[in-house]
Amino acid sequence: MEDSAIIELYFDRDEDAINQTDIKYGSYCNTITYNILHDYHDSEECRNDTYFKLWNTIPPTRPLHFKAFIARIARNLAIDLYDKKHAYKRGGASVEVALDELEECLSTSSNPYEAEDQVVTDCLNAFLRTLSEESRFMFVRRYWYMDTTVQIASLMNIKESKVRVTLMRTRDRLRSFLAKEGIRI
Repeated sequence: MEDSAIIELYFDRDEDAINQTDIKYGSYCNTITYNILHDYHDSEECRNDTYFKLWNTIPPTRPLHFKAFIARIARNLAIDLYDKKHAYKRGGASVEVALDELEECLSTSSNPYEAEDQVVTDCLNAFLRTLSEESRFMFVRRYWYMDTTVQIASLMNIKESKVRVTLMRTRDRLRSFLAKEGIRI
């Protein structure tokens, strides 16, 4: 079923919208949430919470890119659940490692003179457009989907060391790019 037809089912408050969403995007949601949580039961819980949030969000929201909309909801729910479960267990988890890698590039201060979220989002999108397809794929897989460097290497059929070096260089380029854009790092 097309995304627009599924969205119309949500607007009609037809419960089949959830079934159709699950058929088309269920495994996609599981992949995103499992890469963050590394637990099938928690991943399943997040997938169900994603559908609940979709039901409560559509309407009034009419997403332009339904797949990305679902991915963002699933990812945010999974990160929230991860944070909740690991509030007192800080240590070598892959999600924290991935986010720590980016921490060097992005400021986390609440200073009102720093860039707002939309400005940072626009800059990140502009930066991603400057990357080669290979570097962009690695960056998105690592920092959006929270894949490990081993998983990325396997997906791309390359050595893990190449993934690590490419990601390090990409983070350095991001840091320089944000500095040129006037975003405090």
